Amino acid sequence: MRPRSDPGFQHGDDSDPRSGSVMVAAGIGLSRLAGLLRETVGGRVLGNTGPADALVAALRIPNLLQNLLGEGVLSASLVPVYSELIDNESDSSEARHVACAIGTLLLAVTAFAVLVVVLAARPLTRLLAWGLTGDTFELAVDLTRVIAIGVGFLVMSAWCLGILNSHRRFFLPYVAPVASNIVQIVVLLVAWQRQWPLTDAARGMAVALSVGALVQLTVQFSSVITLVHGLRLRFDRSHPRVREVRRRFGPAVLGRGAVQLSGFLDLILASFLAAGGLAALFRAQILYTLPVSLFAMSVAAAELPELSRLNRDRRQIADRTDFAGHRIAFWMLGSCLILIAAGEPLIRLLFEGGEFTSADTSLVWLIVVAYAIGLPAVGYARMLQNASYALGDTTRPALIATVRVLIAGGLGVLVMFPLDRVFIGSSGIENLGAVLQLTGPLDADTRSTTQLAHLGAVGLALGSAAAAWVEVFLLRRFVGRQLPTMSPLLLTLRRPGLALAVAFPVTVAVNLAARDLPSAPAAILTVGIGGFAYLATAYRTGVAEADIVVQPILRTIKRR
Repeated sequence: MRPRSDPGFQHGDDSDPRSGSVMVAAGIGLSRLAGLLRETVGGRVLGNTGPADALVAALRIPNLLQNLLGEGVLSASLVPVYSELIDNESDSSEARHVACAIGTLLLAVTAFAVLVVVLAARPLTRLLAWGLTGDTFELAVDLTRVIAIGVGFLVMSAWCLGILNSHRRFFLPYVAPVASNIVQIVVLLVAWQRQWPLTDAARGMAVALSVGALVQLTVQFSSVITLVHGLRLRFDRSHPRVREVRRRFGPAVLGRGAVQLSGFLDLILASFLAAGGLAALFRAQILYTLPVSLFAMSVAAAELPELSRLNRDRRQIADRTDFAGHRIAFWMLGSCLILIAAGEPLIRLLFEGGEFTSADTSLVWLIVVAYAIGLPAVGYARMLQNASYALGDTTRPALIATVRVLIAGGLGVLVMFPLDRVFIGSSGIENLGAVLQLTGPLDADTRSTTQLAHLGAVGLALGSAAAAWVEVFLLRRFVGRQLPTMSPLLLTLRRPGLALAVAFPVTVAVNLAARDLPSAPAAILTVGIGGFAYLATAYRTGVAEADIVVQPILRTIKRR
């Protein structure tokens, strides 16, 4: 890429989108590893307790701002327009104008929204987590006020991410959350060493999140300044390109809003589960979203600017979407294998100890299994949404996301309350007969005092997985009409699906054989042998993505 003629404008260095996806994956990988370390320590400090439930609720409530105004929405609205502008030398000053105008508008909206959350924390907590009672509810209100400030910084970090991605600077914006995680880990370690009360530890985590978010924003903004000189506050709602971003922004917010409605529906429903269910659901989501972030988000984030540069050439968009979809399918199905067949030793290694018991390990694993059923659909849907955004349509994905929310909520309600009467006891899963009963939540006293690991959260995860498959089939049908040369979904999943079918019994067998080993060797053996079986089978059946992984290994062996 030639340097820009405008000295106030610089382009990124990474022009190969495949190297871009590697950079995104590397940044996300480091960030997620830091997040896992945070949760590993956090599980031992807070466990699945009332304060942990309060912290999870407080995290989810202000995170509505981050998800409505943050990365997903800006990727759908700002990145396609801004990427197109920066590819045209004559539009460099216009690109800077759009970046400033959108950043200013986002800053104003975010500041107002944060103020509303801080002032209305109590009614918002009551609305979105009304199943919480007593001290747990009061703590959630206090934590929501603190965390809302940090989430405001995270929204502006998402604006930086959109600018950096458009310039093909992929690594920094995705690795920046490591800074926030480090701050939180330090606070958790201090709380652990000094044996803070659980309530104080939760408060410390809330403060650490806000401080860490400010550090994360600072790291990214310093890089944005080097790419786009002359940034300043600029209110301009009349510029045609700004209007185009705003036009895309509305449907994208509705789409993200539908997804967030699903998340908040989970939060509302999970607040009626037995104590610890909300915290268990949150920890399961951390593991479940890890492969989505590493493999689906990394590919989708790197591809969106490139798709946007194709000027709506349908054949090229279809080819790129197919290519990216095959990569996502390979990694998502491999992740399903690990999470389902090897998830229990991994969870035991990561979380078990202190306040986190073996029953908690089994509960989180069962939730992860339920979520993992929908993992390939969630990953592939990301790329289909990108194809729709590149074609200029942000409305249809929003409508389909709404359907997903309705299905997930309906199925979740039907299944979660009967499952919440099933629990993990000394002899394994007990009271299974309650699954056949259509019933409401446990009474408040039982929910708040029980020390057993109840399975209600598994029902929410099952509803989410089923809804994800409905969403991906509807998206594929819609995008397929716009891009008729795309490969069918089943064809995309066929070969990695065969590798999964072969590797799954191998992984289960290794897991059973290693059950009596300590957590670390059991996890390493199960994941290692299961992953090798999947990779080898995929390679032998001609999966191109497996060939990309295996060939460098074979060349290294031959040299030796």
